[in-house]
Amino acid sequence: MKKEVVFLPGASGSMGWQAFLRLWALRDKYDIVLLQRPSPKNKEMFAPYEKQCGIESIPGNGICEGRGLKIVWGDVTRYEDVLEACKGIDWCLCPMAFISPEADRNPAMAKAVNTEGIKNIVKAIEAQPNGAEHIKFVYTGTVAATGDRLPPIHVGRIGDPLKPSVFDFYATTKIRGEYAVCESNIKHWASLRQTFIMIPDVMSLQDPIMFHQPINSYMENNTSDDAGRGLINCLQILDDSDFWRRVYNMGGGPSCRIVFLDFMNIAFKMLGLDYRKVFERKWFGLRNFHMQFFEDSHVLNEYIHNWNEGMDDYEKKMWGAMPRSMKILAKINKYFPPMRWLVQKMTYRRLKKMAERKDGTLGWYNNRMDMRISAFYGSYEKFESIPDWDVDMPEMRHDAKSIRLNHGYDETKAQLDLSDLQDAAKFRGGACLSKTWDGDLYATLKWKCVFDHEFEAKPYTLLKAGHWCPICLAPPWHYDEIAKKNPFFAQIWYPNHGKDENNFYPEDCYKDIQDLKV
Repeated sequence: MKKEVVFLPGASGSMGWQAFLRLWALRDKYDIVLLQRPSPKNKEMFAPYEKQCGIESIPGNGICEGRGLKIVWGDVTRYEDVLEACKGIDWCLCPMAFISPEADRNPAMAKAVNTEGIKNIVKAIEAQPNGAEHIKFVYTGTVAATGDRLPPIHVGRIGDPLKPSVFDFYATTKIRGEYAVCESNIKHWASLRQTFIMIPDVMSLQDPIMFHQPINSYMENNTSDDAGRGLINCLQILDDSDFWRRVYNMGGGPSCRIVFLDFMNIAFKMLGLDYRKVFERKWFGLRNFHMQFFEDSHVLNEYIHNWNEGMDDYEKKMWGAMPRSMKILAKINKYFPPMRWLVQKMTYRRLKKMAERKDGTLGWYNNRMDMRISAFYGSYEKFESIPDWDVDMPEMRHDAKSIRLNHGYDETKAQLDLSDLQDAAKFRGGACLSKTWDGDLYATLKWKCVFDHEFEAKPYTLLKAGHWCPICLAPPWHYDEIAKKNPFFAQIWYPNHGKDENNFYPEDCYKDIQDLKV
């Protein structure tokens, strides 16, 4: 029997690498195609696999192929490279992304990879003989699409409004990538909105972006093993499954739920340190990040069975990945208070210096960066009034009461009609301009938003996946104006924004820190 061919762009990322290792173990069933940038790191990473397939490594760009492995050394931003990678494939499993924090520092590259690169893949699939009918495309979206979801809206589901946080260029480019998939002619597609992937060496992720996240963010995470395993399990889904042409939240389920402060504290507890001695509470933003608990991540699990590991498993992996020297230091810290005091003091200094960088929250405050302070804190006064630890702490109970968002139409109906589309559009401040509809959720219709932008989109994309006007999608960010006119969006804006706020963040707002020296 002829083996199916799987194209796996993004195989060098945390999720992609775990997926590659599992796909590699299935070479008796699948041939593998990769599209990788020819960086020294990637060349070294895949050299052992080239060798096993009898492939002679090449410098720079080019095509290597042998014994069921094909590597296109190129770039997803070049359509020619993508077209070459898509030749003869049966599947495209796509965990590829240019992620934060680098994506937010280089929006042009984020757009090139996360939006234009996905459009290239869609175009290349549709260009194959019978490609739109035959090739199955599993795209990896992001939880960042829905922005911050602090209590009482901390439990979300597919169809909730999309609200990429201010300055989150990664999220805006990923949303446009997903939109391109939803609106494509491909008959077998799915978008898995991936949550935060917990890698064992979490300390390697330390960056000023860690302070952008509020301490009371509700997180339903996923381990890197489960993320990769889940993606590869998509290969077992049949062509006629109702899995296809749907968007899903991809999280680890109840056993992977945690609040950010508790998640952050895992590593410090392992090291025998008290987080209250190494962080100041005001270093952490009050809003404008992302993460949430998922009401509906079980839906995806029923198809790809990605709920295998929980926070206990992750903690064991963290400890296992910790260098021996750190484990020794952890034991000394626990039993020798003077050493613990010294380590906490040194850690505090290091983390404060990180927060004082130009892309850190203290850097914003010290340099009077009005837009950043407004977006993440509300005002300088709110920043200054944040108390010390254990004083007036925000809601962080896992069973805290949550509000289920209204999607603007009767979701209990098995079959929607035109009046449902009209109701949903009105709830978004706009209108459905099409006068007739045959009930097909994937038929392209005409719409108008509250700002009179006219656009075409499929009902599934808007009602079921939460997208709306692509012209209004940030950047720029003018959420205060949108919330005043769009009740659907207002539900996720006013829980932590005042109705008297009137902020605008231009498309080039990221440049505000480029000229700073710190």
